[in-house]
Amino acid sequence: MPTEKRINEEPESVDSKKPKHDHFAKGIAPIKPEFIVENAPVNDDVYNDDEAEGGDRQEAAPAANGKGRKKRGQNKNRDLRQQHEEVRLCSTLVDPESGRECKFGPDNCRSTHNVEEYLENKAEDIDGVCPVFSAIGYCPSGLKCRWLGSHYNKETKKLIKDLVKQEESKETNCEVNKITNEAKILLQKKKYVFETASKYIPYLDSMVQNEENLAKQEANKDNQAAYIEAPFKVSEKKKLNLKGAKIVSPLTTVGNLPYRRLMKTLGADVTYSEMALALPLLQATNAEWALPKAHRSEYPGFGVQIATSKHWAAAKAAEAIYRETTNVSELNLNCGCPIDLLYRQGQGSALMEQPARLMRILKGMNACSGDIPVTVKIRTGTKDGHNNAKQLVGRILAENTVAAITLHGRTRQQRYTKEADWGYIGEVAKVVEDWNHAKEEDKDVSDTPATQFVGNGDVYSFEDWHNAVSIPGVDSVMVARGALIKPWIFEEVEAQQYLDKSASERLDMLQTFANFAIEHWGSDEYGVGLARRFMCEFISFTHRYIPVGILERLPAKLNQRPPAWKGRNEMETLLGSTDYKDWIKITEMFLGKASSNFVFTPKHKSNSN
Repeated sequence: MPTEKRINEEPESVDSKKPKHDHFAKGIAPIKPEFIVENAPVNDDVYNDDEAEGGDRQEAAPAANGKGRKKRGQNKNRDLRQQHEEVRLCSTLVDPESGRECKFGPDNCRSTHNVEEYLENKAEDIDGVCPVFSAIGYCPSGLKCRWLGSHYNKETKKLIKDLVKQEESKETNCEVNKITNEAKILLQKKKYVFETASKYIPYLDSMVQNEENLAKQEANKDNQAAYIEAPFKVSEKKKLNLKGAKIVSPLTTVGNLPYRRLMKTLGADVTYSEMALALPLLQATNAEWALPKAHRSEYPGFGVQIATSKHWAAAKAAEAIYRETTNVSELNLNCGCPIDLLYRQGQGSALMEQPARLMRILKGMNACSGDIPVTVKIRTGTKDGHNNAKQLVGRILAENTVAAITLHGRTRQQRYTKEADWGYIGEVAKVVEDWNHAKEEDKDVSDTPATQFVGNGDVYSFEDWHNAVSIPGVDSVMVARGALIKPWIFEEVEAQQYLDKSASERLDMLQTFANFAIEHWGSDEYGVGLARRFMCEFISFTHRYIPVGILERLPAKLNQRPPAWKGRNEMETLLGSTDYKDWIKITEMFLGKASSNFVFTPKHKSNSN
């Protein structure tokens, strides 16, 4: 692996040969003249990065005047379903030695039972060793594996298995937080016993009935114990330590398990699941229960984020996650997601407009999450010029004991059109800091841990990170797009300098992601298709990185549009390509040639060259 260059913060001398256009113009990334492609238009596409928070659940965003508007530059209704093989092998035959029997029989099964016919029609093997076999000593995809030749003896017609590695990997290289089939069936049939939530929800219901009568509501608080005593006091819950932690924000679509696992290898301390909706969790939807899954390496430091608008759903989902998962460090309530679909349902950032409902939801989660601490993520407000986070945080602290509060420094209406307001984040941090100091002096609550405060928004460099954590009251920073575009951002935070990663070093990271993706989704044709799709989603962010070695001054801000540029070698140029067809070419270096059935549509029209 090449040695990485470390780039000083001082701007380098400007080459005497100036390009025809002003590359120092406002809003233009300061790329050295020799790397600018002349006579090419400046890319003026504005990326709408709400997908990072909303993903495939997103609909058209509202305009500032409240009327509907088009999603600028975006491809709507992307069809990303991957195709299965034309000749499919029955799952009972993927391991010839399994002894499993097909319940339909060879004559009635929709898949073939002719192994020879399947292998003849199967796509050509991908070069190299199967990533799954290499990691755990055997491959569950068996004969379906696209790297079959690396763990199959053609003479004996048996799969090769490394029993020693199998045993060694059981505890260290495995996925956790998988719900049992029995629990899923009980949820689907509405027979799951919510021992805590069923007793606590009536108390929350009574709060709704008494919201118009504050006197009754205060009296009702005294009767809370008549409904349920929480099994865990706040002081007895798992302890969070976010002070100075390197945190990857909850991200939808791109924040999948392989990406989070990659970020752990690159220095992340805390990761979060993609946003899960409480109601589908309670309905035992497979896709939703796939979201709390994590790799063993993520715990401790793994949080599950949920969204809901109902206190009963929040309470039940919290209890289900507590009872059915084993490796969750915190349960985070999403009160910041800006997408219309959730907002219209009263979820996400809509909860900031309904503080009483938000308080009930947090109370229900805290009472029913067992020893898992509850945290919350909010925005500065929902409308520009009407920040209400400071008042809301004051109320959250007074009425609930949350372990941590994260504030994204933008309103819902702003989306990503303006820079995050770190001045306001600092004001809210002061509210939390003062509250913690007051609590230390209150003997009745002094045994409860301090509420931690995390800032979020526009952290793209080690300077941004250290400037943010130096704000009084800010315990740490949650990094979103900065960790997508530059996955090694936490290495820079540790080194406190910009790192000029070479193209080969960046390819090594993509190789690691590809291996983790195959381990997670499987090494058969369908799993490889999913891995390729999510790798393209990942590259849709990483291609936006401008190597520091071709910049005249640092840093380049995300809102600075780059002129067309070329890298220091062909691979660096390819990694910066805006054309999604080039992204697919990059995946082919690790996942073999894409089949004719592979489907990928980029989010942004400008990438559909």
